[in-house]
Amino acid sequence: MKTFRGLAAGLALCMAPALAPTAAVAARAQEQLRACVSTVTAATGTFSQYTVSTQGRTQPAQTGVFSFQRPGKFKWAVQKPYEQLVISDGKQVFQFDPDLAQVTERKVDAAIGTSPAAILFGSGSLEQSFDVSALPSKDGVDWLRAKPRTADAGFSRVDIGMKDNLPVRVELLDSFGQTTRVDLSGIVPNPKLGEGEFRFVAPKGVDVVKM
Repeated sequence: MKTFRGLAAGLALCMAPALAPTAAVAARAQEQLRACVSTVTAATGTFSQYTVSTQGRTQPAQTGVFSFQRPGKFKWAVQKPYEQLVISDGKQVFQFDPDLAQVTERKVDAAIGTSPAAILFGSGSLEQSFDVSALPSKDGVDWLRAKPRTADAGFSRVDIGMKDNLPVRVELLDSFGQTTRVDLSGIVPNPKLGEGEFRFVAPKGVDVVKM
């Protein structure tokens, strides 16, 4: 799912030498992520994401809103420059493209698996599916890198920036050498969500493709 693989983003390489990660840095980032998973059972917020190709071309930024409720329920709604919706009721994941008049339906396990969405929206242990290492802190954000243990994850690594026990940026390098960056903002932890927040009914007249 293109939108899920767009749970991250690209930064230019720094010319200055990188500092060696320390155990304390690793603990900060990983403990913040664990605290987020254990204390934040639901959240809403906004996102901005873009992808940089291997040739350095930047695709137009996508912006929108998201919400999630553990385990496995989430909504990722692109609003600009076009509309696209990815939503899960905890059992099935639906990707709706209004321009194509098409809905793709998959089981949650098949759609998420070891994707970045599993890190942010899942409830399992990070270390079970990923090799985790520390990255240097920068701009007041603590970073960690997660590499999938399986070869069929669809991406090579995902870097997660944590601040105040919440993810603020995700940067993903996919198997095609493209880097996608997602900035998360306006996050509201544990809001009261309506019963229909993660319910999806395909509009009349659209094609439904079950994967």
